Amino acid sequence: MGFFGNLFKKPKTEAVYEIKSPDRRLVATFMVDHGQISYFVKKDDKIILRKSRLGLLLKDTTPLADNFSIVRAYSRSADETWKAFWGEQRVIRNNYNETAFYLEETEKPNRLLTVRFRLYNDGVAFRYEVPAQPAMENMVVADEITEFSVDSNSRSWCIPAYQPDRYEYDYSEHPVYSITDSVHTPITIQTPVGYYVAIHEAALYNYGSMTLRLNNSSLKADITPLSDGMRAYVELPFSTPWRTITVAQDALDLTVSRMILNLNDAPRDDFSWVEPTKFMGIWWAMYVGEWTWAPGERHGATTEHAMRYIDSCRNLGIPSLLVEGWNDGWEGDWLENGVNNKFTQSTPDFDMKAVTDYGRKNGVEIIGHHETVGFIDNYEAQLDDAYKYLAQYGIRYVKSGYAGSKMTINGHREFHHSQLGVLHYQKALELAAKYHIMLDVHEPIKGTGIERTWPNLMTREGARGQEYEGGALAPSHACYLPFTRLLSGGMDYTPGILDVSNFSKRIASTLTRQLAYYVTIYSSMQMAADRPQIYESQHPDLFHFIREVPTRWEQTVPLLGEIGKYYVVARQQWEGTDWYVGGVTNEEGRKLDLYFDYLEPGVNYVAVIYRDSEDAHYRDHQLGYVIEERIVRHGDKMEMYVAPGGGFAMHLKKQ
Repeated sequence: MGFFGNLFKKPKTEAVYEIKSPDRRLVATFMVDHGQISYFVKKDDKIILRKSRLGLLLKDTTPLADNFSIVRAYSRSADETWKAFWGEQRVIRNNYNETAFYLEETEKPNRLLTVRFRLYNDGVAFRYEVPAQPAMENMVVADEITEFSVDSNSRSWCIPAYQPDRYEYDYSEHPVYSITDSVHTPITIQTPVGYYVAIHEAALYNYGSMTLRLNNSSLKADITPLSDGMRAYVELPFSTPWRTITVAQDALDLTVSRMILNLNDAPRDDFSWVEPTKFMGIWWAMYVGEWTWAPGERHGATTEHAMRYIDSCRNLGIPSLLVEGWNDGWEGDWLENGVNNKFTQSTPDFDMKAVTDYGRKNGVEIIGHHETVGFIDNYEAQLDDAYKYLAQYGIRYVKSGYAGSKMTINGHREFHHSQLGVLHYQKALELAAKYHIMLDVHEPIKGTGIERTWPNLMTREGARGQEYEGGALAPSHACYLPFTRLLSGGMDYTPGILDVSNFSKRIASTLTRQLAYYVTIYSSMQMAADRPQIYESQHPDLFHFIREVPTRWEQTVPLLGEIGKYYVVARQQWEGTDWYVGGVTNEEGRKLDLYFDYLEPGVNYVAVIYRDSEDAHYRDHQLGYVIEERIVRHGDKMEMYVAPGGGFAMHLKKQ
């Protein structure tokens, strides 16, 4: 690691400074022009972002944006590796060049601001750092001036922000100039010069989530407001989240960037207790109308049902069971009555001790469930007791939910992705770590890589998953996710629904597409989401793949893909030699050429292939599939047919 600094002889109100990536192909230029701060980005001398303004808008005072001089620039570089506890890649390289620009206003009150840039070979990151200073002890952020001035003729893929269903909307393609409302990040963009760009953020703590809106042909940061209109109340010193711009020549290259994780700190505590898992759940039977979350004659979360599911988990080789609807509070309109949820009291027909004892006897862990419905005042009043209650029964995993359109915090209605929402999610995560509990968060705050620091944050929802099947989920959706939502981290998509033709919840999928999801959509907690009888009696041959596929990976190699059209990826077993391949397509069938250049040369691999039959179709013939074996080697080519709305999965073992 090399360090060097530069102290100017006198402050500069006019300055241009370049920061280059380690391979020197990506360049960010930071400028002070008549005291105003801005930047632009080039790759291989082609413009990625035009001149874009920087700064913070503050309440009741002038912005932190103008009348600045550079008093010091300090640069350093780093090249190190670190090992993940779980994820899409076990060993991650963290290689960057960084420059911090220390700024001071030339006029009273002479406030101080640092803008820190960090350049990787695959992206640019920057953040604002406001030190404690005589002129300010705290600040109220009214918004950011931050701009990302991409060419407005660029193509973009995104979802709308500030909507009732949070992040759960269909991704759509727009020219940047046609974006009329705020959109969530990550937003993925293809520029006219051919580069792909993903704008997002990393290390989001104690601040509103960044959305983007079009302003004078530039995408401008629009920080999620609190109910009073302000974006954040902070004590100094304070650092904003990193604003990130991932840059790639191919959309597939975006999917293997680890910049978001690298911008987060290493864990400060011992997380050796963290362990990925695969689970079934008393869940899908509610969606197809067999059982209910609420108590009554068809209540799903009963002691009897839980024990039956534990037996199935044991017989099928699934280590964990999620139980939803076990606690008091689901009666009536649960979306309105969520304030009544009790997280330490089970329904009369569910015996927590008996169920957890039976699970332990059979080698099956119980996953707890906390549906808050966004009533945070109610949840936080019980939170410590709720975790303590589950921990005393040996429960190490919790799926939490925040299904309300907004959160009730301190008596106010707040966006999930506001500063107060972010603070709540972090409080729940840190308290869970205290009790050695791992979280699967639904209706979450978006991923910003904090799972590197807090590895007990195992997975999130944060997009439309398979609960939207039955008419509201098109096959193209899963072909957008790898290039958009999944750039922010793993997702609990709830795959493995093999009862695809159920009239109560018909799935827009072929059978083998459901297997592909375990490879194409990463999660360290993967659900086998269907009812156990479907796996036991109807499709035990397909379930074999679901049981075998890992929940963490040694390395990930994207093979083929176009945004919204198709996606194929290969992943190597964690600390192993097996490979798994998954591929999905949109509503169009297609033939794909698969190459095996990632395999060890000179070795035969037995490939067990689960694929669509030639007549399969997500609407007309969902059940058509073929299971076959072939021998493949490094350098081989295989033609794979993927049916409309279909997919394939493959397990490769050394012979």
